Amino acid sequence: MKPINLKEKHAAFHQQWHPHQIAVVDDMQVLLAKIEGEFVWHAHEKEDELFQVLKGTLYMQFRDRTEIVREGELIVIPKGVEHNPRTKEGEEVELLLFEKQSTAHTGDVTHALTQTHYPKI
Repeated sequence: MKPINLKEKHAAFHQQWHPHQIAVVDDMQVLLAKIEGEFVWHAHEKEDELFQVLKGTLYMQFRDRTEIVREGELIVIPKGVEHNPRTKEGEEVELLLFEKQSTAHTGDVTHALTQTHYPKI
C-alpha cells in the first residue's frame, strides 16, 4: 500500500490507445491511457466504464451527440451504450480509466487499435 503518482506513471509509457494498469480494486482495474485522434465505435454490453481526463480535452462521441470532458472532469459510460472517444487533432489527452477487469478494450469490435493485454506499471 503506497501512493501512486499519476504523473510519474504517465511518463513511464508513450503508446497511445494502449491502457496500462496501475491498480486493482476488487474486480475493477484502474488504467492510465494516452490518446490522440479518433478511436473506434464500440460498446461494452455488460460493463460500465469511467473516463477521467487528467490532461487535455476528451470528446466522447455518442450516436446522438458529443460530450466534451475537460481536464479534471469525468464521464461514466453505461453498459450497452455505443461510444467513440476522440481528441482534437494533434492533442494528446491523458486519461484515468476505471472498469471491470473483464471489460474488452473495444467490446465486441475487433480493430487495429484493439488491445488484449494491459501492461502493469
